[in-house]
Amino acid sequence: MQDSIPLLGTVVLAFVISIPCGYLRQNFRKYSFMWFFLIHVPIPFIVLLRVKAGVSWHYIPLTLAGSIAGQLLGGIISRRRKQDGKTV
Repeated sequence: MQDSIPLLGTVVLAFVISIPCGYLRQNFRKYSFMWFFLIHVPIPFIVLLRVKAGVSWHYIPLTLAGSIAGQLLGGIISRRRKQDGKTV
C-alpha cells in the first residue's frame, strides 16, 4: 500500500500537467512544431516527478497513459469550448 501512493500521485500529476498542453495543442495545425512541442513539454516534468517520488522505471507506461489521457481531455475541453462559442 505504501508503494502505491507515490505511484498513484505520479500518474495523477502526469494527467493534470498534460491537460493544459492538450488544451493549447488544439489551437495548432496537426504535426506542426508547436503541436509536437506541446505534446512533449510535460515529459521532463513527469520524469522528474517519477524520480523524486522514487517510482520505478517499470511504471513508465502508467505515467505515459496518464499523460495521454490528460492530453486527450484537454483537447476535448478545447473543442467543446469552441463549439459553445466561448473564446479563451
